[in-house]
Amino acid sequence: MADIKTRMDWIIGQLRKDQSPDGSWNYPFETGISTDAYMIILLRALEIDDDEFIERLCKRILSKQQKNGAWKLFYDEGDGNLTATVEAYYALLFSGLYQKNSRPLQAAKKFILAKGGLKEVSTFTKIMLALTGQYEWPNHSPLPIEVILLPTDFPINFYSFSVFGRANLTPIMILAASKYFVKLKSAPDLADLHIHQEVEDTWVRSDEWRSLLSFFEDGIKRLIGLPGELRRLAIDRAKKYMLDRIEPDGTLYSYYSSTFLMIFALLSLGYKKTDPTIRNAIVGLKSMTCDIDGHPHVQYTTANVWNTSLISYALQTAGVSSEDTMVNKANQYLLSRQHSKFGDWVIHNPQTMPGGWGFSNVNTMNPDVDDTTASLRSISRTASSWLGAWEKGINWTLSMQNDDGGWPAFERNTDSKLLEFLPLEKGKFLLVDPSCADLTGRTLEFFGNYTNVPHNHAVIKRGIEWLVNDQKSDGSWYARWGICYIYGTWAAVTGLLAAGVDSSHPSIHKAVNWFGRIQNQDGGWGESCHSDIANTYVPLQNSTLTDTAWVLDALITVSDQPTVSIRKGIAFLINSLQKQDWTTDYPKGQGMGGAFYIHYHSYRYIFPLIALARYEKKFGNDY
Repeated sequence: MADIKTRMDWIIGQLRKDQSPDGSWNYPFETGISTDAYMIILLRALEIDDDEFIERLCKRILSKQQKNGAWKLFYDEGDGNLTATVEAYYALLFSGLYQKNSRPLQAAKKFILAKGGLKEVSTFTKIMLALTGQYEWPNHSPLPIEVILLPTDFPINFYSFSVFGRANLTPIMILAASKYFVKLKSAPDLADLHIHQEVEDTWVRSDEWRSLLSFFEDGIKRLIGLPGELRRLAIDRAKKYMLDRIEPDGTLYSYYSSTFLMIFALLSLGYKKTDPTIRNAIVGLKSMTCDIDGHPHVQYTTANVWNTSLISYALQTAGVSSEDTMVNKANQYLLSRQHSKFGDWVIHNPQTMPGGWGFSNVNTMNPDVDDTTASLRSISRTASSWLGAWEKGINWTLSMQNDDGGWPAFERNTDSKLLEFLPLEKGKFLLVDPSCADLTGRTLEFFGNYTNVPHNHAVIKRGIEWLVNDQKSDGSWYARWGICYIYGTWAAVTGLLAAGVDSSHPSIHKAVNWFGRIQNQDGGWGESCHSDIANTYVPLQNSTLTDTAWVLDALITVSDQPTVSIRKGIAFLINSLQKQDWTTDYPKGQGMGGAFYIHYHSYRYIFPLIALARYEKKFGNDY
């Protein structure tokens, strides 16, 4: 029977081997095949000859096709995902390397038609299809572009949306205003996927949205200027918004989707396909390509800061010295990525200086609370050497607390429920940035364990109150950025305990009982991505390393002695660390429930290492 120390050493060895020369870890941020498909479509639409790259992307896409012809977002999704299948089908056709009569595409087409055809795909995919002439733009834009001109004191304005929402909506508003599309002789024809010839105006879907749209229009009418002048002014402001937020790598906010949309928006404004801004954007998107199992994957963004902060912290938790070259290089990398520029966050938080961290390798203006506390945890043991950076990070994080007491990801108080009526699927994920249990719990855990902010500080007390009130009746918490109830409950429990809440508190007791009820026979835990769609806990019916490690970390923190449940969980972790199957590739991160899931390749090392280290420190090597 392998002991805990041996397994920890094995993980540490893997991490030491995989560190990049710059001190970071660039483990893949894997999000299925959509970005690969969109890259093929983008290169063909721009008439950029990169056939070898396109062929390799096609091979990756085909390697993920199911026997029934469909593509899935996650292993247990069912028979397949219509939107992903349409994206893959279109990209393979657009590549010019595959024909409709090929066996893979015939199978895909059969699945697409059985699921309702193009009419049933997501709005974002319809926009992509409209941009390339395969779908008609609807008569009504989801949002008039003049909204960008509304003053910030108007009840709902451009900065009421989350930063992620603005990054994607800005180019969409430009494109919808002119119903732009690229005319290409080489584009495939998807007319045979339109089951219903008429294209419904699917963006306007409810009386509530029509009422909200009328509210926006009333505000726009109060603006001084003729309609044509206001339209030109709005387009100019939208264009400036995008150009001012291009990162050094050429991407818009380091996001694939917003950069893809920006390129088409610039084309609609008269930019040539060869314009340096567009070429630089392509270079930036291609630079986010990683290798997975011998295939290229165009990442939605890179996760270097997130990977590196969590790994460095995990290594130090496991006893690796902060003076170790591996940890020192990692922390030097993190310090070089602390922000010194003001970003959009300052609109709702104007009294604070920059000092946060972002998620990706090239991110200079879009910090988030989770990456900031993760980076601060990593440098906490040597904070005295970096006092300026430490204090800026602390102050920025404190200032980001929402008025309701919880913490958001990117911006304060951008949680207007009205915006969920915008006729885009998954609007609550795209358009708002509310307080959430995972961010609030992890922030409380950071302040409680790594700073001298007292437990009776008003910020801490308000955070605790919000988190206790957010608990579900079954004892769990929902997480916005991970899958899903296990992640949220782990973050909440460890956060409350670190903030001074006693382990006998009813909220903690309910959470521990919930963990006990959902433990699997093999000793581990596992949650399905279906939780995010059903809005209730859905078991995966299999245990995963990451879920098991999250639960163990919470239970070890609560317990004075190693319970039977903890011992069984540790045994599962020890015996499963080196396995490689679908459970080790299963998404544990989420960007948009039901549509966008993330497999962090680093998690199989990070969280088991933390759980094993905590167990060994508290209970010893025996399990």
